[in-house]
Amino acid sequence: MRFRLPLRRTAFVIAAFAFSVAALLPMRAAAGLFGAEGRGLAAREAAGSIWLGVLKEAQFGRVPLGDLRARLNVLPLFLGRARLSLSRADREGAFEGALTVSRHSFGLDDLNGQLRVGGLFGPLPIAALDLEDASAHFSSGLCESAEGRVRATLSGELAGIVLPGGLLGELRCADGALLLALASQSAMERADIRIFGDGRYRIDVSARPADPAAVARLTAAGFSPGAGGYVRRLDGSF
Repeated sequence: MRFRLPLRRTAFVIAAFAFSVAALLPMRAAAGLFGAEGRGLAAREAAGSIWLGVLKEAQFGRVPLGDLRARLNVLPLFLGRARLSLSRADREGAFEGALTVSRHSFGLDDLNGQLRVGGLFGPLPIAALDLEDASAHFSSGLCESAEGRVRATLSGELAGIVLPGGLLGELRCADGALLLALASQSAMERADIRIFGDGRYRIDVSARPADPAAVARLTAAGFSPGAGGYVRRLDGSF
């Protein structure tokens, strides 16, 4: 004996079944499905479901993120994108944002909070980056859009120069790279941090000291005369 279901009801049954199966997927499987680890996001342990999970001791590249609540958003899936919302509220401070990936693109959306980068950008002594409404999108490995503000907190002196207010700036794209254009309150010191789609970064640091003794310290720290004063280039990767 056979029976037929109306087309709309059939579609509803299939969608309900697919949703039920997806709802049971663990967060670890979901992270693997949209290639989060391949994009730099990793965690010691992923627990819970894709709708409400936890990434324990998460990190992005070499930047620790702590324990994050994670949730896969539904609507972007219908547009061919996977968006993982992340948040943290503990003694390390609040942090929230999202990671979005598709076949040819990758993005960080609406980041707010602090990233403790430690000695990642050494010898430039940046201890933390405070992000405000920061977003950046890469397509085919090239930065196509970026916005938001960032404050770099220093853990020490810049070649003997004290910068109590740290470095402030905005995010934008420049020549295919994500650019964090940072400057001190006096604008006498600058750090242009370029982050490329493959995880490399390049930092161009410049200072215009008025004190001859500071010139000697900058020279000893590897700076040389150039445009904008005394400059030094640093290269690395996440």
